[in-house]
Amino acid sequence: MGYNLEQKIGQMIMTGFRGESPDENSTITKHIKQYNLGGVWLTDNESPMQETIGNISSPQQLKNLTNSLQQYADTPLFIAIDAEGGQVVRLKEKYGFPKTYSARTLGQKDDPDFTFQQALKIAHLLKDIGINFNFSPVLDLDIHPESPALGQKERCFSSDPEKVRIHAEQVIKAHHQHDILTCLKHFPGHGSTMDDSHHGFVDATESWDDKELKPYQHFIDNNMANAILTAHIFIKDFDDSHPATLSHSIISELLRDKMGYKGVVISDDLNMGAIRLNYSYKEAVELAIKAGVDIILNSNVMQYNTNIAEITFQTIKYLVQSGNISKTRIDKSFSRIMKLKRNLS
Repeated sequence: MGYNLEQKIGQMIMTGFRGESPDENSTITKHIKQYNLGGVWLTDNESPMQETIGNISSPQQLKNLTNSLQQYADTPLFIAIDAEGGQVVRLKEKYGFPKTYSARTLGQKDDPDFTFQQALKIAHLLKDIGINFNFSPVLDLDIHPESPALGQKERCFSSDPEKVRIHAEQVIKAHHQHDILTCLKHFPGHGSTMDDSHHGFVDATESWDDKELKPYQHFIDNNMANAILTAHIFIKDFDDSHPATLSHSIISELLRDKMGYKGVVISDDLNMGAIRLNYSYKEAVELAIKAGVDIILNSNVMQYNTNIAEITFQTIKYLVQSGNISKTRIDKSFSRIMKLKRNLS
């Protein structure tokens, strides 16, 4: 099918919503149809920020949910979730899902085949319940084991870039075996900081090291990076004005031009404190797209707005109509997104 400008813009939006069984009258399903949304992000009732009203109560309920969402979509949806393993997995045992292991546990065990088998279990589960996109693996280096955003939650495989590469590669291969897309995060590396971008500004200028790029470069060079998620971290040496998510220097010049990445870039959640407390939503969306981001992610958790998909759509459309963002720029993101969607089975 041919796509008009509005439909292309819709593909650049991924959003969270409330409820376990939306029907044809629900806001999210109306927005999927009206705006041709590119994807949805699912969570349980315990988000990283606060208790929320999520989308998950049991395997069968979730399978019904994903099936119904795809039926409302003219273009196949990215149905995404955080299923790293350990503490960061929305598919919890209390909902009837199997136990998983944290990245740190896998890194400490340091058995790549064991890592592969554990990731394969997650990938098989995702395939069975209709989730096609996992925000995993984490490539951040475990530089600060007590970091509230990463270390305390055991989200990193190791402080050694090579060990991170080895285990992340097993995770990616396991997911691809079940046709599940993966997303490398958090670029250009969040592991050296002791601050949490969920809650506010994070300056990594003094702590960040270019060794944090090594795992990303490996997967880019070997064509194994389906998508890359940005970090809301500030590194003055790259950009003295904006965090990575909003930085042309980091996304376009470093990631795309210098490192050679040609795939989909997803913003980390624009609802997080590092962005929400420092930028208007319009400003954040505009800067992210100008930086080189293809998909605007809004978890819709910390400040819930039932119309966030519509707001994001209208914001991007206005930016194009006003000449702040060109139609050619939209076309570039749309092309990358649709190329990735050809991998959906």
